[in-house]
Amino acid sequence: MTSDQPLRRDIHLLGDLLGEVIREQAGLEGFELEERVRQLARARRAGAAEAERALRALLEELTLPELNVIARAFAIFFDLANLAEDRHRVRVLRAREQAAHPQPRPESIAEAFQRIRAAGVPGEAMRALLDALSIEPVFTAHPTEAKRRTVRGLLGRIRAILIDLDAPDRLPREREALLRRLRAELTAFWQTDLIRVRRPSVMDEVENGLSFFVRTLWSLTPRLYRDVQKALRATYPELGDALPIFLRFGSWIGGDRDGNPRVTAEVTAQTLRRHRQVALSLHLQQARDLFIALGVSTRQAPITPALAQALAEAETRWPALKEHLSRLSPYEAYRRWIAVIAWRLEQTQRWDPMADPPPEGAYRSARELVEDLERMRESLREGRGERIAEGILWDWWIQARVFGFHMARLDVRQEARRHTEAIAELLQASGIADYPALSEEKQIALLVETLPRAAELAGQATPSAETAETLAVFRLIHQAAQAYGPEALGPYIISMARSPADVFAVLWLMAAASGLSSPPAFFRVAPLFETIATLREAPRILDRVLSIPLYREHLSRQGDHQVVMVGYSDSTKDGGYLAAVWALYRAQAEMVRVARAHGVTLTFFHGRGGALGRGGGPAARSILGLPPDAVGGRLRMTEQGEVLAERYDDPHIAYRHLEQVLWATLLVSALPASEPEAAWVEAMERMSEAAYRAYRDLLETPGFLTYFEHATPIDGIEELPIASRPARRRPERRLEDLRAIPWVFSWTQSRHLLPGWFGLGTGVETFAQAEGASGWSLLEEMARRWPFFQVVLADAALALAKTDLGIAGAYAELVPDESIRQAVWSQIEREYHRTRRALLRITGLPDLLEDIPWLKRSIQVRNPYVDPLNFIQILLLRRWREQPEAEELREALWLTIQGVAAGLRTTG
Repeated sequence: MTSDQPLRRDIHLLGDLLGEVIREQAGLEGFELEERVRQLARARRAGAAEAERALRALLEELTLPELNVIARAFAIFFDLANLAEDRHRVRVLRAREQAAHPQPRPESIAEAFQRIRAAGVPGEAMRALLDALSIEPVFTAHPTEAKRRTVRGLLGRIRAILIDLDAPDRLPREREALLRRLRAELTAFWQTDLIRVRRPSVMDEVENGLSFFVRTLWSLTPRLYRDVQKALRATYPELGDALPIFLRFGSWIGGDRDGNPRVTAEVTAQTLRRHRQVALSLHLQQARDLFIALGVSTRQAPITPALAQALAEAETRWPALKEHLSRLSPYEAYRRWIAVIAWRLEQTQRWDPMADPPPEGAYRSARELVEDLERMRESLREGRGERIAEGILWDWWIQARVFGFHMARLDVRQEARRHTEAIAELLQASGIADYPALSEEKQIALLVETLPRAAELAGQATPSAETAETLAVFRLIHQAAQAYGPEALGPYIISMARSPADVFAVLWLMAAASGLSSPPAFFRVAPLFETIATLREAPRILDRVLSIPLYREHLSRQGDHQVVMVGYSDSTKDGGYLAAVWALYRAQAEMVRVARAHGVTLTFFHGRGGALGRGGGPAARSILGLPPDAVGGRLRMTEQGEVLAERYDDPHIAYRHLEQVLWATLLVSALPASEPEAAWVEAMERMSEAAYRAYRDLLETPGFLTYFEHATPIDGIEELPIASRPARRRPERRLEDLRAIPWVFSWTQSRHLLPGWFGLGTGVETFAQAEGASGWSLLEEMARRWPFFQVVLADAALALAKTDLGIAGAYAELVPDESIRQAVWSQIEREYHRTRRALLRITGLPDLLEDIPWLKRSIQVRNPYVDPLNFIQILLLRRWREQPEAEELREALWLTIQGVAAGLRTTG
């Protein structure tokens, strides 16, 4: 059996059963129509001259219900094909692990430690790295997840059936029963609305984010820690078993108010409460499960005096426990102790720390729960029950340390302009100078001077609703830290930070809202640099911030540790692909030097999206391409939109993703790459500048915005009910206020994908033409030896491979002004061919993705099925724009958007 035969078998099975469902639900005519469209699309891809004309003519003649049948058929097929591919990926991973045994498989935790030890890294250095190690995926509700949770649930049940069908000892009657269930699920899939009928609320998004913790991460995380411990024992036995908490999770779902008026202080408070409720419920379930499993008797294995004393003190301290414990065997001390923990968790569950005093017995913090578990763990180990402690109790002990009572640390994010507007209003009420009109240095001086009395100044104002809400958020953060503990909160993210004053302004507002003369020690501020200009300015801004004595005093209370966020989305939208990736690289490299000069430790928070135009691509590969010393064991990264389902729905894929992230982080931290050669840096400077000019020339072409608004489905995407957040930061119809997600989403749907490659070709050719043969030789050397440049080329090659000029040209026909269409399209077409030539010349490959044959094949196989959805979308866009009030046209358009996203396995 060839390696991909199981995949073909699954797709064939799912396709056949879907065909049965289509015949049942849409009639034989619907099925034959779908087959006719599929045949014409395949013929078009095979080069048949008249196939495209025939396909588009056929689609034009169809009624809206008929178009809906075709769009639904292809959209569902792609969801099923994606599920089968993911299932096959798990098979391949398992087969590789089996084949590699007893050697570790590539890109595994064990391999990372083995390579580090072989490189001669001593135990003391490894202990220092482990103590500093901090990896934190941060979940966001970015509006790129086109699938409903209902659909994801259906797909999860179908996945489970496929797994059951894989069992080699399955009896014929059992297989028949599974196929019957599969047919039922597929029928339910066909009859389910694939698109939401309303926008999700922020709390809907919070529940969606938490669902990944409940279903996958809660049980998966201990396994990851266990494998780290096993690898350490094998490679660094001298370090013992002490394992620090190196992996935590964050979220800004319910905390990200940047341009989203639906995220209020009250919503953030609800989010924190919900995080706590979910965590406590999971801990309580663990207690109940462990109570059933652990019937160890003191007549067979004694407990430690410490645990015996803790149990006696609990019975004495909390009389309400006595009756409960009286029903338990006096010899089953561990069950009695678990009953104490469960009772305390129930007390904690009934308590709202933001509103009420703690009830008797409630845990004040998760640290108390960890201590109770450690008492039990130590007793088991000393009582010859080490296998029980490590085999049964281990998971809960890790979960309590990683997830605490908060599941994920909640970030708060707001745009810098909102802070400036709030401060200006509060200061103006006290007759102080026009704050926004001041120079950067005068703003800093004014903030430093007035910070000790910020609360007094704020109290003298009657704030507008917007400023009152801003202050309410800071007040909530202060109250939440006191009620839930600082561990429940992540940093405060300042989006669109442009100056040192933007950073200090947040400290000022926190002091004003909390009523303190200085911001509380727990409060961490993270500026987000996300345009080309601010990335270039970021080292200077950081240097100035760290030079402010008042800020350094605040930072010293946090261990001289600063978080800086870098944005991949807006930088690409602002300056194009090559200029953005180089600006990000240089900014990080230079900020590391600035922080080192100030004696400060940096953690970079990478605002990566799922799409290639927003920093997407394999996470491990991206980490390996970061500047030397930019990681140092510390990594924060966003997990956005559809990426959450892609990476965390299936526990096997979730484990592999986190394992690869940890693998890459360990390697770049323990074995950092050397600094790039001066000639490479100079080449990148020159190429990125030429690429930036080409990209800006495109955006500044007269009528470019008209082209974008007609040749992409941006209007349909802006109305798509997939997120609570608006598509624009502010209501103005300016390109600057359009968020990067709908920007990339729109170009992806129309098969331009230009955010992932435009400008690269011009940059490369400009440099190579100036340098001649030596220029090409230098670029080839960079591609062989520089991980960063390898990532640049690989991501651009993938974006280019998913680009289709034939389909994109069909979208361009929607632009009503022919002169605009030609002016913009000619630039896109030329740059596509220029970039393709450049990539093939540098890599020496005969075609794009020739070095990744399975991926190239996957794109080629999918294209004939994606194309009809694109053509249907084009004609629906034309009709809907003529009848914008026609709701059925808009919903049909949304269906094609969902289908194309599934077909390309990317949105925005």
